Amino acid sequence: MAALRDLDAMAKGFVVLAGSVMPSHDHVECVDFGGTVSVHGMIVRHNDLIHADRHGAVVIPHDVARKVDGAAKLLARREKVLLDAAKRPGFSVADLRKALSEADEIH
Repeated sequence: MAALRDLDAMAKGFVVLAGSVMPSHDHVECVDFGGTVSVHGMIVRHNDLIHADRHGAVVIPHDVARKVDGAAKLLARREKVLLDAAKRPGFSVADLRKALSEADEIH
């Protein structure tokens, strides 16, 4: 399992991924690169695309990554219907049901 240390010394916004945080003063040397590794059980290969944030990490297949822009735009169009309805005075459960139905029709 990979562990991190010296988090306070990292640049603000620098993203790292590991299984834990712990102190260490061990000798480390690079013995290989560009291969396949396991990062806390997630298999990562050379040239993999990884999304990681405070909630975890996932390897994104490149063919899926090419579809992210279109999927995000579709999601934004559907969410706009819901958000616009929710902002109207007197918003009700009936309004929510109608907005959900309208959002489902957006493709």
